[in-house]
Amino acid sequence: MNAHEIDYHIYGNDMQFVEIELDPGESVVAEAGAFMMMEDGINMETIFGDGSNERKGFVGKLWGAGKRLLTGESLFMTLFSNEHQGKQKVSFAAPYPGAIVPMDLSELDGRIICQKEAFLCAAKGVSLGIAFQRKLGAGFFGGEGFIMQKLEGDGVAFLHAGGTLYERELRPGEGIRVDTGCLVALTQGVEYNIEFVGGVKSAFFGGEGFFFATLRGPGKVWLQSLPFSRLADRLISASGIRNEMNDDE
Repeated sequence: MNAHEIDYHIYGNDMQFVEIELDPGESVVAEAGAFMMMEDGINMETIFGDGSNERKGFVGKLWGAGKRLLTGESLFMTLFSNEHQGKQKVSFAAPYPGAIVPMDLSELDGRIICQKEAFLCAAKGVSLGIAFQRKLGAGFFGGEGFIMQKLEGDGVAFLHAGGTLYERELRPGEGIRVDTGCLVALTQGVEYNIEFVGGVKSAFFGGEGFFFATLRGPGKVWLQSLPFSRLADRLISASGIRNEMNDDE
């Protein structure tokens, strides 16, 4: 199905939220926990899968929703629909400091691949699937790198990037290597693989993970300076230090 055409405005700097304006009959789907506020004419309901193809039978819907389990997400999503006669607004908030990134899939050849934690919400009609990494062995041990989400359609989707967002256009054959957690999204023309860190000493004593992502153009990539996993590790580490100090007292 063609995705609903939605208007939106992003508010804030470091802690952002996106306000989406829906015409009568238009809808937007979102992950659980992203909702912030909505006007009276908006109806909220839990749906099975992403609602992108209502003509599928039960088995088709079950398969589509089941693929989300492989990315660690729920079988269900939340659908927000404007059942009022006039325009109505609904808003979704970023989960931690960073930037909300609008992705118009009609301008990106109808598909992008993104980190599973990056998806925030999208116009109804955008399909959410999974994108397997070719090298499954490396992917299993590469942390965030194995299974990523695939967004397809002609509508607008909103992603969240932690910290500072960096957008880069890769020329044909041009490559960069990045921390797997810092990768937010890439267009379908970018070749993506996971590689082992050069030496054992680098892995054990370099302070970095065992794997990094190799990205090779042509295409566009979006990177984040503060992956949630890194933020969580720092918070847990700081909490442990604080507890040790309290115990010493």
